[in-house]
Amino acid sequence: MAAAKKAVLGPLVGAVDQGTSSTRFLVFNSKTAELLSHHQVEIKQEFPKEGWVEQDPKEILMSVYECIEKTCEKLEQLNIDISNIKAIGVSNQRETTVVWDKITGEPLYNAVAAPVSPGPSDPVAVVPSGSSVPAAGPSSVWLDLRTQSTVENLSKRIPGNNNFVKSKTGLPLSTYFSAVKVRWLLDNVKEVQKAVEEDRALFGTIDSWLIWSLTGGTNGGVHCTDVTNASRTMLFNIHSLQWDKELCDFFGIPMKILPNVRSSSEIYGLMKAGSLEGVPISGCLGDQSAALVGQMCFRDGQAKNTYGTGCFLLCNTGRKCVFSEHGLLTTVAYKLGRDKPVYYALEGSVAIAGAVIRWLRDNLGIIRSSDEIEKLAKEVGTSYGCYFVPAFSGLYAPYWEPSARGIICGLTQFTNKCHIAFAALEAVCFQTREILDAMNRDCGIPLSHLQVDGGMTNNKILMQLQADILYIPVVKPSMPETTALGAAMAAGAAEGVGVWSLEPEDLSAVTMERFEPQINAEESEIRYSTWKKAVMKSMGWVTTESSQSGDPSIFCSLPLGFFIMSSMVMLIGARYISGIP
Repeated sequence: MAAAKKAVLGPLVGAVDQGTSSTRFLVFNSKTAELLSHHQVEIKQEFPKEGWVEQDPKEILMSVYECIEKTCEKLEQLNIDISNIKAIGVSNQRETTVVWDKITGEPLYNAVAAPVSPGPSDPVAVVPSGSSVPAAGPSSVWLDLRTQSTVENLSKRIPGNNNFVKSKTGLPLSTYFSAVKVRWLLDNVKEVQKAVEEDRALFGTIDSWLIWSLTGGTNGGVHCTDVTNASRTMLFNIHSLQWDKELCDFFGIPMKILPNVRSSSEIYGLMKAGSLEGVPISGCLGDQSAALVGQMCFRDGQAKNTYGTGCFLLCNTGRKCVFSEHGLLTTVAYKLGRDKPVYYALEGSVAIAGAVIRWLRDNLGIIRSSDEIEKLAKEVGTSYGCYFVPAFSGLYAPYWEPSARGIICGLTQFTNKCHIAFAALEAVCFQTREILDAMNRDCGIPLSHLQVDGGMTNNKILMQLQADILYIPVVKPSMPETTALGAAMAAGAAEGVGVWSLEPEDLSAVTMERFEPQINAEESEIRYSTWKKAVMKSMGWVTTESSQSGDPSIFCSLPLGFFIMSSMVMLIGARYISGIP
């Protein structure tokens, strides 16, 4: 019997979407942007000490190979010819840091991560001095807090009237970004120190590690990164688009270990193994930039918000580098071609979004699954004056207040778990509005609508609340894989590939779900101002002394301990004298 004829779909483009909890490979039709198939593999995070988060770079790499092979198998089952895959793009968790040996191809340490949300005054834990270093093996993930003391020492060397780090990078000196993690590795891991001295070490974010490995590794692998990932290292000058010698000297990082910086859309090299051997890797974007491209936010003032564990709100500021006066970050949005202009963005992060739903499930037990929160909120349709500020580890943008802690206020005898569930959803929306207000003040371009993506956008009550609280429409694409789509678009549009046009008239029309505000502007403002009052009440709960004290006992205060002891003696004496048994 004759073999079934392969379906002809035109040029296809693949995308690696490498995140903190999983790796995926997705394949799109370049003419329609339709998702044809994908495969996902969960990856482990390691927590060798409190505040330390690591991942194994080799596990990440093997998960990429597995996802590619499994997706190709699924395409074959769908009778789709994988030889039609003309390019591959890479989207990755940003800031996570890998240092490896270019001779052996082995990582010299685990990938080290960055804290949940960056800013001028990170409310983060301090790693105790004298902590031992775990054995070499994994990478530094973006959630990791071990570099706080490194940041404190470096900050003392920045003149108060000349913050050259922020003016060159758009970033505050923070544990979030890669430079301080590399500095920590150089200070604490002998294998890294020795490899640098012997000119064997290479540094990169996850995209660099993957591209180097996929294009041959020790056999001619390409050591590169793109401008969006480079702009998150704190070593990259976002004006000159080059590694900055003054910054490298400040952090004490040798420039010879840094990857070559390329645009987000050009051929970096060819796949050297597996079912897609010979296919060019031609797109590379940090995950949030990839989502901005996937949402087609190509005009000044367009913004997208990704709702996940936290929220990441990016606003395209065009070719203009806008520096925030309200606690936001300035970053490179994309550069879609070697000879194309660079575009910039303002970025604000909400630390606790989906995490608050998990907290209600895992800590309070008022829901059994994350999906249940929509049902609870729908039952009441209001928080009934209850406000939830989820400042579990302080307030991030735009407040940057480490002393804050989470509060639920406005409770009455009538309040029940449904009201608290509704207040939790509102909290995500209020925090997003605070970031958006800061962006509007910084760039002076009020948003006409907000484009959204991420897992939480499936919650229709959340999306409607967001439209009500912002008092502008919220627009959600029917195809939710915007991050992978952005990487695929960059890869397919690269010179020498040319299967995906990024011209406005050629971009596929994407079906959108639109949520319009359903309350009046006055009610929206009243709810927002009450939220701000609740935020003020969350501040000042933790002082440096109390948060760092290892002895929670009331007797650690000698005057208080003496007062309590003397009072107890007097009470016992009085009872004895009066004859009370």
